[in-house]
Amino acid sequence: MLIRSLGLQAYQPTLHAMQAFTRNRQPDTPDEVWLCQHPPVFTQGLAGKADHLLQTGDVPVVHTDRGGQVTFHGPGQLVAYPLIDLRRAGYFVKEYVYRLEEAVIRTLSDLGITGHRVAGSPGIYVRLDDPHAHAALSGPQPADDPFRGLGKIAALGIKVSRHCSYHGLSLNVAMDLSPFERINPCGYPGLRTIDLSTIGVSVSWDDAAALLGSKLAARLAP
Repeated sequence: MLIRSLGLQAYQPTLHAMQAFTRNRQPDTPDEVWLCQHPPVFTQGLAGKADHLLQTGDVPVVHTDRGGQVTFHGPGQLVAYPLIDLRRAGYFVKEYVYRLEEAVIRTLSDLGITGHRVAGSPGIYVRLDDPHAHAALSGPQPADDPFRGLGKIAALGIKVSRHCSYHGLSLNVAMDLSPFERINPCGYPGLRTIDLSTIGVSVSWDDAAALLGSKLAARLAP
């Protein structure tokens, strides 16, 4: 698996490049993971609803072909696009999502942070009161507020075409979080979004990219 660290890349050309890579790949095309960050942009998934865009202002909105609702990308966020032949790798979409989340959880663990899953809500969350505590959530989250006491630090949105994946995940490293207040992140009103710097983790984008890239390579292996 080839890991490419691409730095700052405009969103739409990157989307078109992923689509072209997936459309043109052959049965023996090696899998790749693209790591990058984008200039400020809101992206709306296939299930996106207009009323989740509250006040976009001067930030452009791009409608994409990934799953999920609206999210924000900006400098200081680490975006990973795994381009994987899932049939060749030998796992289905549900396990693929689990492996993506596991790579994020293990990345956070190496940085001293405990990441959590919330049933029915793809992505990774951390405890706002004590993100460094290595303890699992005690029982299911309340049905009326599944994100009580949690902040979202990583989002997922994928597309699978002819058994091959593109789009992927984003991990907030050190970024301007205020644009998240102008949307309902991932379709959830009031969901708080955080980054590593907010919870006291000082790590460069390059170091975070190297760490996440290594975890993805390990977890996405056949």
